[in-house]
Amino acid sequence: MRAKRSDSGGIAWFGLSTRARVIVYNKLKVQKSDADTYEKLADPKFKGKLCIRSGSHPYNLSLFGAMTEHIGPQQTEVWLKGLVNNMARNPAGGDTDQIKGVASGECAVAVTNTYYLARMMRSTNAADKALIEKVGVVFPNQSSWGTHLNIAGGAIAKNSKNQGNALKFLEYLASASAQNHFANGNNEWPAAKGLSFDNPALKAMSGGSFKSEVLPVSAVGMNQIKVQQMLDRVGFR
Repeated sequence: MRAKRSDSGGIAWFGLSTRARVIVYNKLKVQKSDADTYEKLADPKFKGKLCIRSGSHPYNLSLFGAMTEHIGPQQTEVWLKGLVNNMARNPAGGDTDQIKGVASGECAVAVTNTYYLARMMRSTNAADKALIEKVGVVFPNQSSWGTHLNIAGGAIAKNSKNQGNALKFLEYLASASAQNHFANGNNEWPAAKGLSFDNPALKAMSGGSFKSEVLPVSAVGMNQIKVQQMLDRVGFR
């Protein structure tokens, strides 16, 4: 069970599951080592080769907020401008569309959350299987701060009339059986530490484990207004 605590010492929220924000690449066009950090996505060698969804989507706002913590706002804005310069097309669609763009050759690299990739890896559809064969995956920044995670969680409203039952429900969602539902049913990593799960796609893409970023969620969240202003300035739609 993973519960975050408020300044007063009470439980503020439960982290329930995570999904990693990874880089996918076309195996015929890109070497894995050329796309093994988020920073490399802004390299001019990828000009006209990057696919990514809207910068204002929460997945990207979270990643960009984390980058602001790691490299500072000035360098983050330079990096974001580099992403814009490298785009193969205007941001469009969801993460699955970015994966398909890489497989089709429309772009060479893209950013996606892992559960979209795992969903396609586990698909019985022949077209999905053929598509996945063309795509490789990188968990970025393994030699530095680690791969960015998006977290799904739950909390109890302060004015809740059934706080006891609400807490029991959150404790259930953090239990081993429910955490395995997150892993096997929605292709996400359990937030509870030390649990084993049977999702073959998650194990295959990560090699069993990977280094994840450690940042306060509050710090990342506080950067998002600043990030949105950067996006407007660099023309990242």
